[in-house]
Amino acid sequence: MEKENKFQEMQILEQNLQNILLQKQAFQMELIETQSALKEIEKSDGEVFKIIGQLMIKTEKNKVKEELENKNKLLELRTKNLEKQETILTGKLEEIREEIINQQEK
Repeated sequence: MEKENKFQEMQILEQNLQNILLQKQAFQMELIETQSALKEIEKSDGEVFKIIGQLMIKTEKNKVKEELENKNKLLELRTKNLEKQETILTGKLEEIREEIINQQEK
C-alpha cells in the first residue's frame, strides 16, 4: 500500500515539475524578447512606437525603456522563483525514487 502511495506522490510531483518547466520556458522566452527590445531601444535615435492591442502608438523612448526594464526585472525574478521550485521538486522526486528502490530491495 505504501508503495502505491509513493508512486502516486511521485506522479503528482512529476506533473508539478512539468508545469513548472513549461512556465519557466514561457518566462524565459518572454525574457529574451524583452531583452532584445531593450537592446533595440538603446540603438534607436528617433521615434519609438509601442504596440497596444491592434494599434501602434508613438511614445516616449524613456517611458518604454523604463517599462521594459521593470518587465525584465519581474521576469528574472519569476524565472529564479521557478528554478528554486524546480530544484525542490527534483530533490523530492529523487528522495521518493530512492525510497521505492529501497523498498523493492527488501
